[in-house]
Amino acid sequence: MRTVIFAAALGSLANLSAQAEPRLIATVGMIAEPARVIAGTCASVDTMMGPGIDPHLYQPSAGDVRSLFDADAILYAGHNLEGQLGEVLARLDGRKPVLAVSEAAAPVENLILPEGASYPDPHLWMDAALWSRIASPIATLMATLDPDCSTEAKNAAEDYVTELMALDAWIEASIATIPQTQRVMVTAHDAFAYYGRAYGIEVIGIQGVSTESEAGIADIRQMVDLVVDRQIPAVFIESTINPRTVEAVIAAAAERGHQVTLGGELFSDAMGAEGTVEGTYIGMLHANTVAVIMALGGTPAPLPAALHPWAERWGLSPQ
Repeated sequence: MRTVIFAAALGSLANLSAQAEPRLIATVGMIAEPARVIAGTCASVDTMMGPGIDPHLYQPSAGDVRSLFDADAILYAGHNLEGQLGEVLARLDGRKPVLAVSEAAAPVENLILPEGASYPDPHLWMDAALWSRIASPIATLMATLDPDCSTEAKNAAEDYVTELMALDAWIEASIATIPQTQRVMVTAHDAFAYYGRAYGIEVIGIQGVSTESEAGIADIRQMVDLVVDRQIPAVFIESTINPRTVEAVIAAAAERGHQVTLGGELFSDAMGAEGTVEGTYIGMLHANTVAVIMALGGTPAPLPAALHPWAERWGLSPQ
């Protein structure tokens, strides 16, 4: 009998040990995947909103709320990206570590405030150098949750920043190959302002920063005028946005004698499927940039040496 009790006690201790790994939950993949890289084996990181999910419109389920309450720490973007989820996050702040990575990463002077908006543009991840600043706060959070992992998380964060700065340089060099007159991105909604500012390409969204209200007929007509007048060769849809407004622009431009092509699908508010290269943050921006430069007449620059290991892991050529 004592043997059985002792064995049961050991089993309970083993279960406690197995549960000791901190569990983090991140609202979007652009936060979750970098957090996994930095956390390594020190924590598990779950993603609340997967591929194709629009965080602006997301309504948390009862299961989502339970997951947030059960997690050891929560990572979210902030600046109103998560919309209706904000009230739940505010209730949890103070009960457990809740980190708004965008707000921790960038001071106000680095943010873009759209005209007429009451909060900054939340799409900071479109600037790889700016987004690299989330690495240090995440590593600090990991050290708080598990001090034994402090060094591992710090080193992983530093290595990741090196990769993101290399990515930043590659995007800038690649965008620079697009002829100046064609260096214009027309997208479904205004999620690429940081990308445009960082890499020297004009970005125009049919909708505004948020997708809570749909583009109207006047917005589409105005975009058609711009596309035709400037002879823009391609426009882009987004993985989380209904393509009908972009398709309407293409059709209306054709009626006016200008053939504009669909340049491809860009990842804006969500990454690609988990387990694919586009399901990584680096892969997301790499795929977006390749789509843009190929549609607008540019040529991808060779990948910097710091990104060669990443390319090899995904079977990509560094050239």
